[in-house]
Amino acid sequence: MLSHPLLLVGFAIVVIIMLLLDLGIFNKKGHVISNKEAIVWSVVWIALSMIFSVVIYFSFGYENGVNVGLEKFSQFQSAYWIEKSLSVDNLFVFIMVFSFFKVPKENQHKILFWGIIGALVLRAIFIFAGIGLIKLTYLPDMVIGGWNFVLEHANGVAIDYDTKQFYKPNVVLTIFGFFLVYAGFKTWLTSSNDDEEKDFTKSAGSRLVHKFFKVSKNFDGDKFFTVQDGVKMATPMLVVIAVIEFTDLIFAVDSVPAIFAIAPDDPFILYTSNIFAILGLRALFFILANFIYMFSKLQYGLAIILVFIGLKMVISPFYDIDALHSLIVVACVLIGSVILSVISSRREKAIK
Repeated sequence: MLSHPLLLVGFAIVVIIMLLLDLGIFNKKGHVISNKEAIVWSVVWIALSMIFSVVIYFSFGYENGVNVGLEKFSQFQSAYWIEKSLSVDNLFVFIMVFSFFKVPKENQHKILFWGIIGALVLRAIFIFAGIGLIKLTYLPDMVIGGWNFVLEHANGVAIDYDTKQFYKPNVVLTIFGFFLVYAGFKTWLTSSNDDEEKDFTKSAGSRLVHKFFKVSKNFDGDKFFTVQDGVKMATPMLVVIAVIEFTDLIFAVDSVPAIFAIAPDDPFILYTSNIFAILGLRALFFILANFIYMFSKLQYGLAIILVFIGLKMVISPFYDIDALHSLIVVACVLIGSVILSVISSRREKAIK
């Protein structure tokens, strides 16, 4: 059976090779990403993710008669599709940022590439810090409503000795759960039109760049810095990168807590699934920009997913919804929201 370190090394090698191919060979020069190229790259990244999940399945196999491989496979798939779906909402904002700053289409790929590199680092910090915090916030032994919460055995998992049922009371996970329920209702009620008139020059990323650099009014190809009249200045490219990074930081507040509901004690599953989902976002961005009508109702699907994951986290000390059932719920909601989006688009065209 493969160990976590070996799987992690394989994961790192695949990611590094793909990034080098992407930036150094296929996209060495800035160009407009066609629909065909975006679809091909999206399929490649999804295929690599699915292959890696199959490797996880066979690597863990059975332990003491329990199909650990299936559980880890389901956890990876659930965390992957949750992150993927929540990131689509992030991409809608990216589209508005590019439109606001009038970023040339041939420069968009480079911004997304470096934005995602930053996301890899941020996700690592969030995930490993979150897991460390979760381990420190399990409740001490107590009796609540006749339930005996005992944390000394079963690898830190609480167990009621009377009913032999398992419980995992945790302060941070419960707070995350309530926050996600709130975020889900907010997502449902908030109109996507609210951001259309947003002034991104007032965002934290933009203000940070303007604080430390003089910024030119015009782009200079895909350069982050330029020289005008003998003065070195930042270009709008650097401003957009900063805005994208801060935007991703805000969205990570939703997506990272959501995946903790799937495997709160397994950083390997959480990080690898998260990174595979993020790495496919550049290609998905260009597909989304050209086929946005297919995702018009996705906002409501994301709201349902957030509420479901939040409730799962809140009730997990008393009732555990396993990763496989979570995967089924997430998949059904995503597929349903896309189908409704397409139907809605066709109805609108028929009315016109």
